Amino acid sequence: MTTLALRRTPLRRLGDLARADVLAAVGLVVLVLIVLAALLAPWIAPYPDDGGAATHPAEALLPPGGDHWFGTDQVGRDVLSRVLFGARTSLFIAAAVLVVAAVAGVALGVVAGYAGGWARDVIMRITDVFLAFPALLLSLALAVVLQPSVTTVVVAIAVTWWPWYARLTASVAASVGRRGYIDAARCLGVPAPLIIVRHVLPNSLTPVLVQLSLDGGGVILTAAALSYLGLGAHEPTAEWGLMVEQGQTLFTTDWWVVTFPGLAILVTAFAFNVLGEGLRASLDPHRRPR
Repeated sequence: MTTLALRRTPLRRLGDLARADVLAAVGLVVLVLIVLAALLAPWIAPYPDDGGAATHPAEALLPPGGDHWFGTDQVGRDVLSRVLFGARTSLFIAAAVLVVAAVAGVALGVVAGYAGGWARDVIMRITDVFLAFPALLLSLALAVVLQPSVTTVVVAIAVTWWPWYARLTASVAASVGRRGYIDAARCLGVPAPLIIVRHVLPNSLTPVLVQLSLDGGGVILTAAALSYLGLGAHEPTAEWGLMVEQGQTLFTTDWWVVTFPGLAILVTAFAFNVLGEGLRASLDPHRRPR
């Protein structure tokens, strides 16, 4: 029985890997469609002007139908058009936060992991200070101090997100720094900055890429939460969290105003998570069958 189980283990691992690849492909396809919809919003939105400050009081709160597939909001703007333009804002926030957090965190993490000693101690202790606070709570505190805007959301979330990349990269870079080819490069007199850029950094990026795909959904949700609380995007900017906040009181009567932007947040976060889980399973050497 034990021998049969051991023989089937590689097959089970192969099946898990195939399912992970399928999930990653599904998440990637959904994300590509969402990104394309956001980029092409000015051309594919039924009512492009409704993505901004346009109002149509005579068409307020129309239910979903032929002229307005997702209905209209309190001032007569087409909800579908608002969702499409909101995708531009939400994806921009996610991309900006992940780029800023990853660049800062990876740079500090690589230095800490490769250099070790006092440099690692200083960087890791600063990282621990940021990690001691709940990320959402710290983001809320920063957003309250700053003036509500899209830029405020990016700064508030990025400041709380970079420590995760610093800690992750530091552990990987420390492992890479002990490998033989790194020792060989040192013996040949290669400068430390060149070793970091040419060898340590490229070999430390795989877990970072997986973490980026996993964090996309979290950033979308956090940005939506800040806008929902009035600390992020504000009128007339189309943003999913702000649209949910504006339509929450109408849920029992005019459900479409809040439902469709809420579904957009859900689907986007789900796509990021599925893609991240699939990439993690696909790139994890311990899950690959021999």
